[in-house]
Amino acid sequence: MLNFRDAHFNDRPKLLALEQALIEAERPFNKLTKVDATYHDLDALISVADTLFLVVEIDGQIVATGYVQIRASKTYLQHSHHGYLGFMYVVPQCRGQGLNKKLLEKLIVWGQERGIRDFYLEVYTQNNVAIKAYEKVGFTSSVVEMKLTL
Repeated sequence: MLNFRDAHFNDRPKLLALEQALIEAERPFNKLTKVDATYHDLDALISVADTLFLVVEIDGQIVATGYVQIRASKTYLQHSHHGYLGFMYVVPQCRGQGLNKKLLEKLIVWGQERGIRDFYLEVYTQNNVAIKAYEKVGFTSSVVEMKLTL
């Protein structure tokens, strides 16, 4: 049975494992990622008021994650705040079932209910599968971050 719910502190061990799986999946796109890297402050994501951190369960097992966080926008933009989407991850055996799309829809609705109309996320430019999934939901490419390693 499919269940979307808020992430809880007792989910932390599974969330840490999923975060490491995400980091390993993205490592080919960024060779500079540290061996012991972490991306998120999970405790803050679970407890901060302007954040919705969801997990997706199938038969009681967490198979997908994602959060939206209301953040202040850059001062030159028309909107004062935006929704930042992160930790968008679906375990490999559950991909292709539309879980990421359903999760994104729930996160975006939560943001809209709080007056947010603009949403951002980050994705590696080489991650064509993820880019296509986000484009299907309506995202378009915005800024490309460039790097130089000497």
